[in-house]
Amino acid sequence: MMLLAMIQTLFLLALAPLFTGLIRKFKAFFQGRQGPSVLQPYRDLTKLFHKDSVISKDASWLFTATPYICMTAVITAALMIPFFTTSSINFIGDIIVVVYLFGMMRFFMALAGLDAGSAFGGMGSSREMTISAMVEPTILLSIFTMALISGTTRLGEISFNLATTGLDLVPPALFLALAAFFISTLAENARVPVDNPATHLELTMIHEAMILEHSGKQLALMEWSSMTKLLLYLVIMANTFLPWGIATEVTPMALIIGIFAVILKITLFSLAIAIIESSMAKMRLFRLPNLLTVSFSLSLLAVMSFYIL
Repeated sequence: MMLLAMIQTLFLLALAPLFTGLIRKFKAFFQGRQGPSVLQPYRDLTKLFHKDSVISKDASWLFTATPYICMTAVITAALMIPFFTTSSINFIGDIIVVVYLFGMMRFFMALAGLDAGSAFGGMGSSREMTISAMVEPTILLSIFTMALISGTTRLGEISFNLATTGLDLVPPALFLALAAFFISTLAENARVPVDNPATHLELTMIHEAMILEHSGKQLALMEWSSMTKLLLYLVIMANTFLPWGIATEVTPMALIIGIFAVILKITLFSLAIAIIESSMAKMRLFRLPNLLTVSFSLSLLAVMSFYIL
């Protein structure tokens, strides 16, 4: 189990830039452009890893340590999230630990944004924490719904229970929770309509404003950890809410089917994100609570429908 979890984690780290490039390619297609190669994020990371980091004289050790903390948080979370098999390191934590690992990553990114002493960093950190205060309850309620349906909070066991029980464990609550979690995924990963990762316009920046002062190897780690975080959210949707196809036993055929199934589901989620980002504009900041209230209502309805239906 430990070896499989480590192999899955390496797969996740290696594939994270590919799916970021895939979303950009899908967006370019829908916008009538050729767009960069799906391998462009790998080239960007390689270029950044070969550059030196420039650190503000006002920054403390916190600014330097944050990229490594973010990378450690996503690697630890990846060990607990089933990728192509339900085997994961469940004994070190469950989905609540995963959510708070992402929360710790966001907390240190906000601190690093403030630590550099720039106006943009402070602005981005303030906006990020405001959004996270509205998104976190939705994520927890969505996950709580899955815990109620499957009777456990451990991600590997949730996937195993749903994948082996079949349609008997598919109440309407699952789809309501999935819709709420999908909106939260867009908000947590700085995607349109909540944020636009492709712009550096100071009036709209949130995530990019927090990492604006990072450069070189530190920026590469921040970007890579953010790409991995997005992929982990997509994997949670694919394997916690729709786990069919995942390998529930360690046989060559089951593992091959599991790899194809999860890549297909993540590609479809990436396509959905690209369609949304190509058809919608970024929302104005003061209108974001309306969208996040909808996602919270969906997650609340999911919990209520579990008990009523």
